[in-house]
Parts: sequence; C-alpha cells; structure tokens
Amino acid sequence: MEQQQLKNDYMDQVLKEQVHLENALRVQRAAPKKGGGAAHGDDGTRFFEPAQEEFGGGGNAVPWRITGLWRWKNVVVPPNCWVVHTRRGHSEPLHTGLGVSFRFDPWTDSFIVVPAAMQTILINARCISKERQGVLVQGYVQWIIEDFKTAYRKCDFTDALDPMRLVNVQLREQAEAAIKDKVATMSIDEVLADKQPIIKELTSRLREVMEGDTASHDRGLGLRIVTVQIKEAIVSSPSVWEMLQRPFRSERAKEARLAQLASEAVVNAKESEASKANAKLKIETDAEVARLRASSESTAFDREQGEKARRAKIEAESLAATLVHEKDKIAKKSEMARLQAEADLARDEIQRVFDHKWAEKGLTLDSARRKIENDLSATALQAHLIDRLPELASKMPKPNELRSVSIGPGADGMASLVAGVVALVDGLKAKGAESNGEKKK
Repeated sequence: MEQQQLKNDYMDQVLKEQVHLENALRVQRAAPKKGGGAAHGDDGTRFFEPAQEEFGGGGNAVPWRITGLWRWKNVVVPPNCWVVHTRRGHSEPLHTGLGVSFRFDPWTDSFIVVPAAMQTILINARCISKERQGVLVQGYVQWIIEDFKTAYRKCDFTDALDPMRLVNVQLREQAEAAIKDKVATMSIDEVLADKQPIIKELTSRLREVMEGDTASHDRGLGLRIVTVQIKEAIVSSPSVWEMLQRPFRSERAKEARLAQLASEAVVNAKESEASKANAKLKIETDAEVARLRASSESTAFDREQGEKARRAKIEAESLAATLVHEKDKIAKKSEMARLQAEADLARDEIQRVFDHKWAEKGLTLDSARRKIENDLSATALQAHLIDRLPELASKMPKPNELRSVSIGPGADGMASLVAGVVALVDGLKAKGAESNGEKKK
C-alpha cells in the first residue's frame, strides 16, 4: 500500500511538472520579444530592422541564426535540423532538407526550422478496465521525422520556442486514447500480467496515423515511430491493489512458511544430532574427568598415606630413640639415685659415727669440764660468778618496785651480798654433787 501511494504521488508530481512547463511556455510565447528584429512603422507596416546577427528568436529550441543587413541576409541552420524555405510568388519551397542554409529576404521569404532529433512523449493514461476499476498506465513513445516534405504540410511546427510542442500534444492525446480503448477491453490481471497487447495496439494506431498505409499510398504525417514502451501499470484503488496482491502474498507466505518449516525440521534434526553428540561427548568427557580425578585422588591418597607412614615410621624411630634415651636417662638417674642414696647412707653413717663420736667427745668434754668445775676452788668459782653477774642480772626479772636499805657503809653491804651469793653457789654445788651421785648409782 505504501508503494502504491508513492507511485501515485510520483505520477501526480510528473503531471504537475508537465502542466507547469506548458504554462511557462505559453506565458513565454505570449510575452513580447526583446531586442532587434521585427518592428512596426507608423502606418502599421511590419518591417525588420537591420542587424548584424540575429539568433533564432530569443530562447528558441533550434539554434539557427540570421546574419547580414536589411534585405541581404543569410539563415544559418544547424546540421541536425530540418528546414523549409518558401518565397512569395513560388508555389513550392525553394529549399527543403536537413541542415540547409540559404539566403533570406525578410520582405518576401519565410522559413521553418525543426529539430531532426528523436522526440519522446511521456504518457500517463488514467484508464478504466473491464471490471470498471481505475488503472494508471505509464509509458512513452519515441518518434522522428521521416518525410519532412509531408510533415511540415500536415503538422504545426510554427511555435518558435518549441516547434514540436503541438505535435507532441496531439500524439500524446492519440496515444492516451488508444491505451484507454485497449485497457477498457482487458481485465486488471491481463493489464498487470502482459502489456504487449497494449503496446501492440498503441503501435498499430500510431503507425497508422504517423506513417500512413503503404497499400493505399497514404504517407500519413511523414513521421516514424522508433519505439513504444509501457513502463508500468498501477491500480488506482489501494484496496483493489491489496486484494490483487493478497493471493500472491498468501501463496508466497505459504511457500515461505513451508520452506521455513522444512528448514526448521532440518535444523532441528541437525540440532538434535548435535545435541546428542554434545551430550555423548560431555558424558565421555565427564567420565574421563572423573577417572582422571579418581586416579589423581588415589595417587594423592597413596602419596598422603605413604607420607603418613613415613612420618609415623620416623616418629616411631624418633620415639624409640627418645625412649631409649629416656631409658638411658632414667637408668642413669636410677644409678645416680642409687649412688646418691649410697652416698647419703654413707654420709649418714659417717655423720652418725661422727655424731656418736662427737657426742662421746662432748660427754667426755662435759665430764672433763665438770670434773674441772668440781675441781675448781671456791675462790675461782666466786671470780667466775662475779664475771657473770651482769649476765645473770640481765636475765633476772625486773622488780616492780625498787627499794634500797642501807644499814651500814657501802663496802660492808657489798661484802654481805657477795657472801650471800657464795653461800648460794655452795648450795647449788652440793645439790649438783648429790645429783651426780644419784646418776652414777
């Protein structure tokens, strides 16, 4: 539908451009010509002003030119143009041909210059088919002048700006009429499917008009058709165009869908095979990986167990060495303890013997001391006692109250005290003797 709309827009634009071009040409033809050339006198007589060189009517389609002055001029025609030159008083043209230049007297002569190049007519025929549906047929016709002596008599080439304009318009109208007549007898499917009948009908009609009939010696317009072509046929109604396309699209969609399904089936089969192969490869890979992992783990376990056994052996050996060392150490300690015990026993024995002997010696010494003490005289004992009086006095308890009684002179008191102490010592010695005697008993 969008394509149809674009085509319609394009054709409308082409038609607008053609109409605009034709209007511009009409305006240009209606405008007065500028510059030298024809002029009017006071009495209305038309005459030509002298000019050194005049080109074909300012903007003409054919680049002919006029040279010379006043009545002594020349018309120079390009080699690719037809020309016909007539003069007053002559029933036949003086010059007729292709690229013929000639002497020109503006008072008595007239001429027409027409391009000999191939002409192209664009055709946009809005037709109605047999089903009463609008169809736009686009084509073109190319033609040339074959017999100019016949053509300039039957065709209008007087437009100086575009000598072929009127001829092209007339031929376009005839071509559109022929196309419309032919399309009216055809269905839309026939128009869209085969354009040769339209081309044949259009060629036949235009040839009959332009070239005439050989049997009747009719030379027509003196023109010859070069080619007739139909470029495109467009259905005017978008809905009709959509319906015409729908069967083809549906068939193509069906074929595309079937092809897609077949392709999907092949792809699915290939994908299934590939999936199976991938799954099998994955399983094999997983099994190989598991085997390698188990082998690696077994090797690692054996290595670990071997390492543990080695370490255990080393530890056992170390422990055995330690035990032996400890045993030796314990044995040494036991031996040392035994020796220490023996030494202690020997020392104790020696100490005991020493103590015994020391005790004996002490007893002997005490015995000797006592014997000496027993042998001491009273005077020595008294001197000894006097020496120890301060010590004894320090050890005696302190009295709560001290009273001094002086009876006589100080010397007599001291003497009496010493005498008392001596008496006390004698008493103690007597008790010691008695005790020794009891002990000996």
